[in-house]
Amino acid sequence: MPGRETMNKKTPTHKRIRMFNTKNTYPNQLLDNDLCQAVVAGNTVYVRGQIGTDFDGNLIGLGDPAAQAEQAMKNVAQLLKEAGSDLSHIVKTTTYITDPRYREPVYQVVGKWLKGVFPISTGIVVAGLGQAEWLMEIDVIAVIPEGEG
Repeated sequence: MPGRETMNKKTPTHKRIRMFNTKNTYPNQLLDNDLCQAVVAGNTVYVRGQIGTDFDGNLIGLGDPAAQAEQAMKNVAQLLKEAGSDLSHIVKTTTYITDPRYREPVYQVVGKWLKGVFPISTGIVVAGLGQAEWLMEIDVIAVIPEGEG
């Protein structure tokens, strides 16, 4: 079923940022899904789960959850900028880690990036993420203040 954006070309209900197809992003998996890194709907920005991979597909910090968190937060900051927002407007984070021992190093990095922001936050320990090398993932919801974006 086509999305509302496709059905109503005059007034799109949302904006997609950095669209991609998974067959190019994950050549080691048999996938063919059209996705994007962030969606702006009204004044809300939904950022796809970010991991320790840069936008060129290079994993930063193999085996190092803090380094992966640092790269993930760089990605989040860039995507929010492209959406017309910034880190100070994050309202919710969800952080996934593959080992409870990664909580402290990952949350120290995220906390450094979000000092003074005070978002609501959910943390989840999972058995694994989309690729075995990924140790953490974070997705966020932010707003675009009125008059910005």
